Amino acid sequence: MAMFKIITVTGKSFFAVLLTFCLFSSLAQAAYERNQAVPVEKVLYGNIESVRQVNEKQLVEDSRSGWKTFGGALIGGVIGHQFGSGSGQDVATVLGALIGGGLGSQHGQSAYYLENKLVELMITQEDGSQVMVIQDLDPGMSFSAGDEVRVVYLKGYVRVDLAM
Repeated sequence: MAMFKIITVTGKSFFAVLLTFCLFSSLAQAAYERNQAVPVEKVLYGNIESVRQVNEKQLVEDSRSGWKTFGGALIGGVIGHQFGSGSGQDVATVLGALIGGGLGSQHGQSAYYLENKLVELMITQEDGSQVMVIQDLDPGMSFSAGDEVRVVYLKGYVRVDLAM
């Protein structure tokens, strides 16, 4: 299950909604785990006014790059120590450590983008209020404009699913 942010929308606050989504979308995580019961604050039914697919890209950097740099320097130092004798061996050790550290650092600087697929739902609830909810895209539950939905309010979060 996933946690969702809910934003109440009035006429001119659409851009504030988008800004809020950008700032807090990374907080969307599981509101509760499987087989866990959580108290429900309220449940409202409503109709979907609009549906929009949203992709959120998150940069994930390699947190182990320091160890790769250290490991490269260590291996380079050991290899460099095999060459020369006296002060020449010391220079080879230092050069080997520098080259190995540089190679390890270069290899350790990996990053990738993690893409989250989300759905943005504009809902007119039975009490007349409008809410916009952004939640994880569930391939097993597709929403369309006009669908009747159930909006379940949990402590600080909301979940939307099709009314059955």
